[in-house]
Amino acid sequence: MVFIIIIAVLAIVVGYVRLAPSDPAVWHDMPDVTRDTDMANGVERVVPTGPEGLARLAEVALATPRTVLLAGSVGEGMMTFITRSKFWGFPDYTTAKQDGDTLLIYARQRFGSSDLGVNKARVDGWIARL
Repeated sequence: MVFIIIIAVLAIVVGYVRLAPSDPAVWHDMPDVTRDTDMANGVERVVPTGPEGLARLAEVALATPRTVLLAGSVGEGMMTFITRSKFWGFPDYTTAKQDGDTLLIYARQRFGSSDLGVNKARVDGWIARL
């Protein structure tokens, strides 16, 4: 009986992680990014790209497995992407904003207190592909 309860609780948690709505009003937001910063739950990057940086990043991001656009557009000058982990489906949010010739990137996790460097690896990989 205890095993069944544990499995049921686990199924509920996994279901919530995968099905919880992602409200653009909450996640399509950019803090004041002024320098490259590594945090326990994400990263901030300032990348000189020229004026087409956001358009190029959008191509790279949307070619990444399990990544979709949550909100924004190149024309708006800011986009937020959701990338889900392969096994559990944990969502990470990456917001990118074109600021003149500079691309500002803010990536963070939704659940937990540490992303184990996943956002850093993904964002730095995207930047390398620009």
